[in-house]
Amino acid sequence: MGSLPTEPFLPLDPDRFTKESKAVVDFIADYYRQIELFPVRSQVKPGYLHDRIPNTPPILSEPITTILHDIKTDIFPGLTHWQSPNFYGYYQANASTPGFAGEMLCSGLNVVGFSWIASPAATELETIIMDWMAKMLKLPSTFLSGHLGGGGGVIHGSTCEAVLCTLAAARDNALSKSDGEGITKLTVYVSDQTHFTVQKAAKLVGIPTRNLRVISTSRETGYALTAEIVRAAMDADVAAGMVPLYLCGTVGTTAVGAVDPIREIGEVAREFGVWFHVDAAYAGSAGICPEFRRFFDGVETADSFSLNPHKWLLANMDCCCLWVRCATKLVDSLSTKPEILTNSASEDGKVIDYKDWQVALSRRFRAMKLWIVIRRFGVANLMEHIRSDVEMAKHFERLVAEDERFEVVVPRRFTLVCFKLRYVGEDIDEEEGTKCWEMNKKLLDSVNESGRAFMTHAVVCGQFVLRFALGATLTEIRHVEETWRLVQEKASELLMITNELGWKLKTL
Repeated sequence: MGSLPTEPFLPLDPDRFTKESKAVVDFIADYYRQIELFPVRSQVKPGYLHDRIPNTPPILSEPITTILHDIKTDIFPGLTHWQSPNFYGYYQANASTPGFAGEMLCSGLNVVGFSWIASPAATELETIIMDWMAKMLKLPSTFLSGHLGGGGGVIHGSTCEAVLCTLAAARDNALSKSDGEGITKLTVYVSDQTHFTVQKAAKLVGIPTRNLRVISTSRETGYALTAEIVRAAMDADVAAGMVPLYLCGTVGTTAVGAVDPIREIGEVAREFGVWFHVDAAYAGSAGICPEFRRFFDGVETADSFSLNPHKWLLANMDCCCLWVRCATKLVDSLSTKPEILTNSASEDGKVIDYKDWQVALSRRFRAMKLWIVIRRFGVANLMEHIRSDVEMAKHFERLVAEDERFEVVVPRRFTLVCFKLRYVGEDIDEEEGTKCWEMNKKLLDSVNESGRAFMTHAVVCGQFVLRFALGATLTEIRHVEETWRLVQEKASELLMITNELGWKLKTL
């Protein structure tokens, strides 16, 4: 119910800040200690929280201890625990102690660095850290700040923002040269494995849906684009009077972890004068390890490149790094100069105003977080983190391959293993194919409903496939093996029932 105030209202009292922040830190630390006790995927029904939280706000203040208690009793049941060591769904959003410290400092300092003068350190640290990241990834010098060609990097919240901003820049650059050609002529190219954010961004910048070219991939190409098919699609559009605008290549697609041949399709993009963006949201962090750098060969052909350190480089949400080869095109498309924001530093053109590199005006001090993560761990430990996760994924892949009831559907490249129950028979007709789909779906549902692990699925060439996406910070080899035993256990239960119905699947 709250209590009547007995002391002055001080929204930011340093002494109370110390006490209450410590209580929150202790609460979160206990959460991580106990995280394996919670069902990985929330088991609640829609609307559960309406019965637990009053429908009117409190009039009087409530103590932080009461609020933390309610979080544990009311909010925790409705959480899917992304930091659980048994979370293998989607792609990870991993966390770390330095990442959390960086978030605290970002929130605690609470500066709004939309322009250099609004907080010079926020702007300059971001520029430095983006150059650090570029060097860690061995990106071409054209993506570094201060390069003669005008390149540089910026930290966004998500890949969606990075794609939206680069697509807007590509659109405006093309329209400025179009001699009256309208936006209805512009075409965008993706594969059927490309993240749907490109489709969403195309709609937001005014590209007609009919101008989005979704290019089919196949098992033979590893579900990747090929230069030949991209060139054919662009040739057909040019012949039809259309204007190829934007091509998105991916290193580590969402569904199956496919890798597009960056150099080959980048050269096609150059032939047609198309903006080439490389999306490496998930797998880009692996580029700091020399053995994975081959997947990024040809990135020098790209106009822009993005990855999310909050997915696999231990920088808590949210943190997306975007580099562009020509920052002027981005700024020309996104900049605004209202009188209230004018200042001599900006007018002299000697500083970066990151408000002109993004959609929003306001921006968080995300560079603080990434700076602390890199400094606290060092590149060597970050490389070891990537390699350790890959080794655990390899182990899971071997376990799948050793069980004749299962098959790995797509070769693993990083930490995503796509697998399914194997159908045994000469041919598979439509009815049996439907049963195979349903059986794999039931297997996934039973694993997730157990609360002991959480995975998601993909549809690959008409097949329902389970995705084991490893990468949570707390995951150890014992969790991988326990999850595999869970999958085998649930598969045995289902196959026993199915075999009684006469479906031809192998059992133990």
